[in-house]
Amino acid sequence: PSPEKAMVCFGGMFIELPKAKTREMLRQDQEELDEEINKLRKELRVKVNRLYEAQGKPELKGFNLNPMSAEEMKLINRILEG
Repeated sequence: PSPEKAMVCFGGMFIELPKAKTREMLRQDQEELDEEINKLRKELRVKVNRLYEAQGKPELKGFNLNPMSAEEMKLINRILEG
């Protein structure tokens, strides 16, 4: 493989693609995965609340919190490191 290209595995086959194209494909895949994860998290919250309601239990406290982004984590770590 040349330095400008990367080997990418597609369904059991390795294909040599330009690094820029490979990077863009990975970025798009990651964005789609992040969207799907966020959608599933929101659906899970609704389902858990319905379950608790059906069981006659009070709603979970703090269950609707969102995870910190990578950028927020970097800022927190910078503050903690001084």
